[in-house]
Amino acid sequence: MRKRGVKSVLDVATGTGFHSVRLLEAGFDAVSADGSADMLSKAFKNGMENGSHILRVVQADWRWLNRDVHGEYDAIVCLGNSFTHLFSERDRRKALAEFYAMLKHDGVLILDQRNYDAMLDRGFSSKHTYYYCGEDVAVEPEYLDEGLCRMRYNFSDNSVYHLNMFPLRKDYTRRLMSDVGFQHIETYGDFQHTYREEQPDFFVHVAEKEYRMDEEGGGAYSAAVSTARTYYNSSDADEFYASVWGGEDIHIGLYESSEEPIADASRRTVQRMAEKLDLDESSVVLDLGAGFGGSARYVAETYGSHVIALNLSEVENQRNRELNAQRGLTDKIEVVDGSFESIPCSDDSVDVVWSQDAFLHSGNRTRVLEEVARVLRPGGQLVFTDPMAADGTSTAVLEPILQRIHLDTMGSPGFYRRELTRLGFSPAGGDGFEEHREQLVNHYGRVLQETERQEAQGKDGIAGKVSSEYLTNMKKGLGHWVNGGNKRQLTWGIFHFKL
Repeated sequence: MRKRGVKSVLDVATGTGFHSVRLLEAGFDAVSADGSADMLSKAFKNGMENGSHILRVVQADWRWLNRDVHGEYDAIVCLGNSFTHLFSERDRRKALAEFYAMLKHDGVLILDQRNYDAMLDRGFSSKHTYYYCGEDVAVEPEYLDEGLCRMRYNFSDNSVYHLNMFPLRKDYTRRLMSDVGFQHIETYGDFQHTYREEQPDFFVHVAEKEYRMDEEGGGAYSAAVSTARTYYNSSDADEFYASVWGGEDIHIGLYESSEEPIADASRRTVQRMAEKLDLDESSVVLDLGAGFGGSARYVAETYGSHVIALNLSEVENQRNRELNAQRGLTDKIEVVDGSFESIPCSDDSVDVVWSQDAFLHSGNRTRVLEEVARVLRPGGQLVFTDPMAADGTSTAVLEPILQRIHLDTMGSPGFYRRELTRLGFSPAGGDGFEEHREQLVNHYGRVLQETERQEAQGKDGIAGKVSSEYLTNMKKGLGHWVNGGNKRQLTWGIFHFKL
């Protein structure tokens, strides 16, 4: 919330006041609401006894929140697995709509819930790491089906309590949020962005209200994509990638030796991906994040396929068009300025979606995959690579890399498998992911080595084309990628799925 500039917060599930007190202690301007007068009385007392905080309490029903609580807020928090107490979908929609209405235009809703998906699909287990600390209570479901979770609480004094809750599935909750108007929803598992679906005890949804107007003639660029667009449009980046990274193919390579030229290893990645597909002259391939267009030209020349090369950098796109013209491929390759978060293609219009090391630049990778599913024809194929966080890696340890690429999060193999399965994709072979973690280390180490080699040439080398500040930051960033790969915090590989 601090990162978003939040000042005013409405705690709509105050209970005994734990979160409200912590918000006040953290310096937020908090208002505490709850449906129970007894709870609010207890919360007020706890506020006085824990830091002499005077809670501003309001008794309110979520379904008529705007009637009972006044004002607009930067953030609304609904914590403690409280939303699960609503058993009617109509009430859930009404409550979320009330939350939405009470937020300022750029406000955020933070709502948590138990991982009922894991409980329903795999049985109950709990690490008791975040929400239940200590040994004085044992919690487990006494009854569980798709419509009811009856939890049993056994306390150390032998007292027993029961609580009935509705077992909200994660994607169902996300869909309700989207239906009432929230524009962008991030879901964390036990406060981590990357996780395996069965691992977390709790999910935390962060839903943004802010509406991003589409630009005329194409999709709007999100903040993350705009940052990447500005970067790749810079003369420093254009010269560096053309001179050092491999020229045509500016992505991670598959190396057969430590001294192999970057361009050769990078082209081998393109060949490996293309061999997974049944391409011919009738195929329509959409390349997302096409860069300088090396993959598009390989596919067009080798298989005769028509390629739509979508890319956010107008500078890279101009170089792409010039190279296509030199090779006589202008009729085969259509270069399009745009964002993969809003693909300017019709539904069911392409046979293959192809992407290399581009999805990490999105601040909404779920949206990207939804767009991919929209434009693919039934039976269409998705093949892509992406530098990722290894499953289970904490976002905190990736901070040096995230700062370098100006992102809050990275994808992970588990994230992509989970979201693709949700969208109706199935693995084209095995589990759909051919992992090559070691190649991430090889590639970034090789690029660092080549950067230093060309830099040593002085003004006749890369130092004569690119600013010293850019090179310093690039070498530092490459080192972070190598270290993250060696520590198994990062991974990379080829995904191949069918719709």
